[in-house]
Amino acid sequence: MIALCLAPGLREMFLPPPIWARLRRLAPIGPLERAQVLITGWDTPRVDAETLTRAPELRLVAHTGAAVGFLVSDALWERGIRVTQTGAAMAPAVGEVALTFTLCLLHQVHRFDHGLRSGSGWAETRSAARPRRELRGSVVGVVGASRTGRAYAGLVGAHGAQLLLADPTVSAGEAAGLGATLVELDDLLTRSDVVALHAPAIPATRHLIGRRELALMPDGAALVNTARSWLVDSAALLDELRAGRIDAALDVFDEEPLPADSPLRGLPNVLLTPHQAAGTEEARHRQGTLTVSEIARFLAGEPLQHEITRDQLRWTA
Repeated sequence: MIALCLAPGLREMFLPPPIWARLRRLAPIGPLERAQVLITGWDTPRVDAETLTRAPELRLVAHTGAAVGFLVSDALWERGIRVTQTGAAMAPAVGEVALTFTLCLLHQVHRFDHGLRSGSGWAETRSAARPRRELRGSVVGVVGASRTGRAYAGLVGAHGAQLLLADPTVSAGEAAGLGATLVELDDLLTRSDVVALHAPAIPATRHLIGRRELALMPDGAALVNTARSWLVDSAALLDELRAGRIDAALDVFDEEPLPADSPLRGLPNVLLTPHQAAGTEEARHRQGTLTVSEIARFLAGEPLQHEITRDQLRWTA
């Protein structure tokens, strides 16, 4: 038996008719009380001890998103329930948005758009922008060789950027295989025209980019964050952006939805999107397909390809 804890809109998004039909061929859809598999989404409450008392047969949680930290509990791990997720399905879309952000920042598209929309004159808008740069030949620093980081590195490298990578879990040889030079974070921040964040949200990365780190970025450099706001000291970033020293493109925020009175909304050197980097139709369908494939493997007694264990979660949340 498979139980779903997805709002109708999410079910339609991840499980359109062909994918839904494949899921229903695997096992009946029914209540949590009789389910061996639970499909979850962003709106699913934590699977805690109280929830598990209603699910005596549960053996697998198949999450349609990537981050599962909000979802899992000690009680779940102690019951030996397995967890799988779909981060791999989202990486191509997030990589493309990070590339889009990078191009916009280098070419000052965000400043031009802000100037024209706010009523500035044609010549004034043009003169207010910084000198533009092409991606080819620019130094791009990638913080984190995650799935999205690797997707982004491939796209940026194909456009002729010089890639730097900071990731303590990656060897110099692995970085070279991605077309990047492995460096320490401080070195990356000092040398990069664009810094793109793709690190996981784990205790060790809380405010990885703080006031000291932001100060290392050269005047006119740019920050791209399609990962998690967890990685950045938002107050320190706001100070730098208000000073106009650096530019940024942000898809993630400490408070979501972004408040209407957020000072970020009025800054000409900031490009904002509403946490939708992974929101393509193709990515959503890949997420649904991957979820169903993992369930099929689980029911057939085959190894899961996208399992997250308790130990892994401490390092790769």
